[in-house]
Amino acid sequence: MIFTAHADGRLLIEARSVRCALGRAGVVSAAAKVEGDGASPAGVWPLRRVLYRPDRGPRPETRLPIAPLFPNDGWCDAPGDRAYNRKVTVPYGARAERLWREDGLYDLLVVLAHNDAPVIPGAGSAIFLHIARPDYSPTDGCVALARADLETLMALSEPGDALAIVSFGLGS
Repeated sequence: MIFTAHADGRLLIEARSVRCALGRAGVVSAAAKVEGDGASPAGVWPLRRVLYRPDRGPRPETRLPIAPLFPNDGWCDAPGDRAYNRKVTVPYGARAERLWREDGLYDLLVVLAHNDAPVIPGAGSAIFLHIARPDYSPTDGCVALARADLETLMALSEPGDALAIVSFGLGS
């Protein structure tokens, strides 16, 4: 199954359209994606695995590979580091984003296959599906959904499924 996120802020889950947040700089081609640009990369990105905070709710239902998060989990976003765009333990010797957040945005997240095989330094890291802020304000390049919508997407997902991020709106 392919779930489709449109630049106009809608994501299709089967035949249902739900609200989503995308990068503050909009949607750019994957070839134009640069670390830290705030853009969501256009393309079709396989759903790699689910990570979740076990202290903030039960293990989500999914057929994707799944693992709990721990307080020392991070994601390397330093283009020159050998662990770039990979999960790391924080503190880490290079720049890394903490996955154990107090704001709840990463209580549930799906790792997308953007820039992971092979990893191209500087082509963007930590592109996830995660929980949206209540006002659906833009992300740093991820796709964010209401928790209930993300749980629905996870429950429908299985290995081989993907998220398409497209730069045109619904009906285009």
